Amino acid sequence: MAQITQEELPNGLPLYRVGLPGTRSTTILVAFDAGARTERTEENGAAHFLEHLVFKGGELFDDYRKVNETAERMGAMLNAYTSHDLVAFHITCRAERTMEALDLLTDFVGRPRIDAEELDRERGVVIQEINRSFDQPSTVAEYLIDRTAFGEHPLGRPVLGPEDHLRTFTRDAIVGFRERRWSGRRGGAFIVGNVEHVPVGPHDSGSGAVGELLGRFPDLPAPEGYDPAPTLKTERAVEQRDTNQSHLRMMYAPQVDVGDVRQRAALAIYSTLLGGSMGSRLFDEIREQRGLCYSVWSIDHSFADAPVLQLGAGLDSSKCIEAYTRMREIVAELHDDGPTEDEVARAQAYAAGRRVLAFENTNAVARYAATQRIVFDEDIDPDAAIAALDAVTFDEVREVAAAIDPQRLAVACVGPHEAGEFA
Repeated sequence: MAQITQEELPNGLPLYRVGLPGTRSTTILVAFDAGARTERTEENGAAHFLEHLVFKGGELFDDYRKVNETAERMGAMLNAYTSHDLVAFHITCRAERTMEALDLLTDFVGRPRIDAEELDRERGVVIQEINRSFDQPSTVAEYLIDRTAFGEHPLGRPVLGPEDHLRTFTRDAIVGFRERRWSGRRGGAFIVGNVEHVPVGPHDSGSGAVGELLGRFPDLPAPEGYDPAPTLKTERAVEQRDTNQSHLRMMYAPQVDVGDVRQRAALAIYSTLLGGSMGSRLFDEIREQRGLCYSVWSIDHSFADAPVLQLGAGLDSSKCIEAYTRMREIVAELHDDGPTEDEVARAQAYAAGRRVLAFENTNAVARYAATQRIVFDEDIDPDAAIAALDAVTFDEVREVAAAIDPQRLAVACVGPHEAGEFA
C-alpha cells in the first residue's frame, strides 16, 4: 500500500510524499497548470519553449553542462514534458541520492536564468523540432484531428506552436508567461518511491531541508482560469500527400462526466475493448480478420472539462476508406448492442493489469499523481486507481458504449484522399 502524506509549503506549493514499499528508486516531479491550453493565442508554443529554456541553468547549476553532468554523476534520469494539460519536470534516481536530485531540480526549475543568448540559440533547436514533426505524417495527423475537432480553441492548437511564434518570442514574454502560470497554488511537488532518505521538517511543516529547497519556487498568485473546452466539431479534414500510406484519425466525444472517477474508469475499459489490446474489436477485425492495416487502436483521454475517444490507423491508402467505414460501424454496433460480458471482463482485467505494471515505475506513479492532483483535484493514491478499474461493472461499460453517438465524430487523414470520401 502506498504511504501518502501531504503538506502545503509557505510559497503555496503542495508537497506530496508517496512512499512505495519495496522500491529502490525515487522520482521527484514538479508540475504546474501551465500547459498549452493556458496560452493566449499569440503565446502558442510558449509553454513548451519555456520547458526547454529552464534546462539551460539556474543559480547554482548555472549552465546546461552543469545540469546534465550533475544528473549523470548521480546516475539519475532527468526530463520534462509539456502537454495541453500540464508542464512537468522530473528526475528519477537511486533513493540515497534523492536530496542531491532535489537540489538540482529545484535550482534550475525553481530559479532559472533564462539567459537571452541561450534563448536565441534554443529558438533554432525548437524550430527544428517543429519542422521535424511536419515530416512525420502520423504526427501531422494528430495535429489535424485536434484542429478539426476543436477549431481555434487552445485544445486545437499544437503544443509546439507555429514556427513564426518561436521566431518572435522575447525573453520578457517567456518570463511573463512563467510568472502568470507557474503558481504553486495550481501546481504540485511529488516525491514518489523510496522516501526513506527524504527528511521531514518539524511538525511536517516544510521548514526542513525539503521545504527549503522547494522554497526556491516563487510565491505567485493563483493564475486565471482557461477557456472551457468547446463542443466537438463534426468536420472532416485531409492533408493530401502523394503517398502509399495513409494516417487516419477519428475523434468522438463520450457523454461521460470527467469529474466522476468511476465513469472515467468505465471509459478506459470501453476504450480497451474497442481498440486498446490485441484482443480488442478493432485489432481483431480490422487487422487480423480483414488484413486492412498493421496498426489500429483507440485511446481515451480526459481533459479537466472534456473527455475524448480517439481511434487511429496507419494503413495502405487503397484500404483506408474500407477501414474507416468498418471502424465507424464497430462503434455503432457497440452503441446499439453493447459489448459482451466476456469482452468487458477481459478488457477490465487487461486495463487494470496494465496499470499495475505501469505503477511498478516510480515515474509513472508521479505523472499519474500530478494529473490527478492538478487536472482533476482528486485522490493521488495509485492503489485507488487500480481499485477504480476493478470496481467497474458491466452495466457501467455498456452505458459508456451507449453514450457515444456514432454519428458525431471528427475525422482527419493524411494521405491521397478527398475530405468527401469520409462523409
